This record gives sequence, structure tokens and C-alpha cells, in this order.
Amino acid sequence: MKQFVPFDSIAGHVKSLLLAPGALPANIPDLYLVRDLFGKVRLSISDEIDRDDAARDSLGRLAVALHEALGAHSYPPDSAVLSVDREFLKSLADESTQIHPGVYWIDRLVTGSDWWTVRSGHRAQGAHRFTLYSVKAGVGRTTTAAVLARHLACRGERVLVIDLDLESPGLSRSTMDALEWPEFGVTDWFVEDLVGQGDRVIDEMTASPVWALELEGDVHVAPAHGREPGEYLAKLGRVYMDTPDPWAGRLERLLQSLEKRCDATVVLLDSPSGLNDIAAAAVMRVNAQVLLLAVDSASTWDDYGILFRHWQAQGLAGSIRRNLAIVSALTPVIDFEHYLEGFRQRSWHLFQECLYDEPRDDDDPAAVRFAFARDDERAPHDPLPIVWNRGFAAGTSLRSPEQAPVSIAYAEFLRRFDQIVESPSRRVADRSAFCMSLETDAVSAQGGT
Repeated sequence: MKQFVPFDSIAGHVKSLLLAPGALPANIPDLYLVRDLFGKVRLSISDEIDRDDAARDSLGRLAVALHEALGAHSYPPDSAVLSVDREFLKSLADESTQIHPGVYWIDRLVTGSDWWTVRSGHRAQGAHRFTLYSVKAGVGRTTTAAVLARHLACRGERVLVIDLDLESPGLSRSTMDALEWPEFGVTDWFVEDLVGQGDRVIDEMTASPVWALELEGDVHVAPAHGREPGEYLAKLGRVYMDTPDPWAGRLERLLQSLEKRCDATVVLLDSPSGLNDIAAAAVMRVNAQVLLLAVDSASTWDDYGILFRHWQAQGLAGSIRRNLAIVSALTPVIDFEHYLEGFRQRSWHLFQECLYDEPRDDDDPAAVRFAFARDDERAPHDPLPIVWNRGFAAGTSLRSPEQAPVSIAYAEFLRRFDQIVESPSRRVADRSAFCMSLETDAVSAQGGT
């Protein structure tokens, strides 16, 4: 009986095998290792190489070695090598990770594939995007989106708020009376886009709540569904349909269309909680700055740890960390400072372990490092606090987000938000709003313990 090789050991075995002398076939420019939906690893090469007898022999030997190393998580050597069109291999570049010179790793997933790629960098044109995300539900993402929308509109921004929590929609109900709702919602666009009619619903997908009409700027809300949900479950079951255009690409087209329709300067994306496909796209693929809402609990830090360590293992830390800011949601009034200090300590520890650069022994002033002291208020790990308020928690309506309980709960959060985020309509090129270009300051993380 072959030895038991668990799923979590596959990558380690593969990397060890590739380091063995003579393991890799000669004269093969690119070799892809594909872990399929069953968790079994197969070799994939260009069909041009497949016609080379010497290359086939060396690939056969590698297939045997893989089968011996991976057991049930591999294919028998006679079916372990798959030759495909060269152009198709090139198309896999965005979803592959180089694990050895000339060797690339691809994970075929049923869901969550967008967690593997970051779309980042300065957007010279278009609205300034923010994603409100949490690994746990019930921490106030929708409330924060509404409060932040009003705050930004008071500063003169034209704000578009989009409800992407399609399986638990609530943004429009919280912010508008039923008669104010638009005719269509996000789910309607995704199903109409499947038949080429997405542009037919764009003009009827947003509405402005009454409370926003007297603000200096504007607020437009795009709900998960329209005034009448209709066959919502039937539509929801088609939102994730596979098409030649990847789901994240379709979401980007929707965002651009809505931004143009509303002439938005700021977009707030109310992401679903958890590690699902929509959350992955909203965090990783739309070039947004991400507010990570959290409470100081062991389970919350465990779940964020899964995500942060994934970014670290996949080499994504350097791309995603510039976009992040953590939020202490539901911060208690009693013992406020003590709670926040514990939160800050655990947040810093996780960022330090997974996303910040390692301390350096040299004193090279030209060295660029992304690291922060624990008590640095400008750092991504330092929490923006939202205070738990009894009146607010009792079910205060967000149709009047200027009311006292809301103001009390969010006063410190909004003050800190304004400190670290410049006015979106006046942002300058190549400036990371959350980190304030601190990556070039080589800030030392050794000052906090």
C-alpha cells in the first residue's frame, strides 16, 4: 500500500522533487503542474514539445517520480502528461505561480479562484474604490457603508454604494424606503448580461435616498435586487455562470458602467463576508482599497490568519498589503483603550508575521522596506475604531445616518479615515492612500513589541 500523502503536503513534496538533481527534463522551456478539482497533479506541456521523443522520455521519468511521491494525489505515469496548444498555455499566465525556474503551478478550483491574483496599482481615471470586507458576518459592514457614504457626500464626493452581499442583501432596505428603490439590481444585471442585455438595465439600477438630497455631494445606491425581487433565487443561481469572460471581468464591466452612469468619484462595495467568490473579486480584483472589519476574538484572528498566510504563501503580500486598513468594529465603550490595545497587538502580530518585511541587519538608507512599529497610527494594522453604542445597536434606522447614535459610534472612525485617506477626488498619482507612501520611508517595525 502506498504511503498516505495528505492534501496539505502535496506542494512540499513537489518542490522537494524539483530540487533533486536531474529531476527536470532538459530542453523544455515551460512546464506546468496542474492540481485538478480532485486534488490530483498532472504535468502539462506544449504539444510542440510532445513531438520530441527525448523530451517525452524525460517527462515520463518525472511522471513516475511524481506518482511515487504523491500517491493518490497523482495520476499513473501513462496518463500523467497532458499536451495542449501552446497558446492555451500562454493564456494560463494570470492563474499560474512560478515555483521553480521554468516550472509553474496551477490550482483548478470550483470556487475562490480570485483569491490567487491581485489587481492593484494607481487608477489614473475612474472612481476611487473602497471594499468593505469581513471574514465574519454581523460586524456592521452595511452600516459602515451607509455612514461612510454620507460622510463622503458631505465632503462633496459623488458616492456610489453597491450591495454585493447577494446572498444576504440588506443595503437598500437599510438606507431607503421601498418606494425609493430602483427597478433593477446587481443580480438583474448579471443575468441580463448573459444574453447581451446588461446595458438595458444600467439606467434603472441606482437610486438616491431622501436623506442624501441636501448634501453637498451625491449618494447613489445600487441594490442586490430591484423594487420587486422577482425570481430572485433563480437569478442568484445564474450569477456565477461560467462564460468566456471571467466573473471578475464581468464585475469590472458592471462597476465601470455604473461609475459612468452616476459620474461617481467614490465607489463603496459592500462585500459579503467569508471566503466566497464575490468577496474574493471585491477584495482582490477591482483595484480597491480594503477596509477589513474585525472584532477582537480568537476565531476572527484565526480566519484572517488563513487569508493572510495564503497571501504570504502565494507571494501576494507585496501586492495586497498597500490596499489594506483594519477596522475595530463594535469596540466597547467600557475599557475602550484596553480593548483597543489588545486588538492592535494581535493585528500587528498578524501583519508582522505575514505581510510586513523582515527586519534587516544592515543600515542601508536606500533599502525600501514595508514595516511598521506597533503603535504607528499610519500603519495598515492600526485599527480605525467603531464604537459599540447601545442606542445604535438597538436598531436605529440608517435612513437618517446623521442621527446622534450613529455620530457617536463613528466619530473616531471617520476622524481616522480622514487622516489616512486623502480626498478621493483630489488624489495624486502614485500615492498609496492608506500607507501614505510609507513604503519608501523604510519605517522600522522594531520599535513596538
